[in-house]
Amino acid sequence: MPKTCDICGKGPVFGHSVSHSHKASPKKWRPNLQHVRAETSQGAKKIWVCTRCLRSGKVRKAP
Repeated sequence: MPKTCDICGKGPVFGHSVSHSHKASPKKWRPNLQHVRAETSQGAKKIWVCTRCLRSGKVRKAP
């Protein structure tokens, strides 16, 4: 599965998970990507889209 949205380019964000003792360990937050059949300039294709783009109407779903 790809790690970026095909519409807005949203990808994973890196940071640290901080425990109660304040020991930091690396962590990755991944976007909520959905595999959607959508209308594109080349016709209907399956693309990876984040849920923010789906909700805001940036993607037109193919019938």
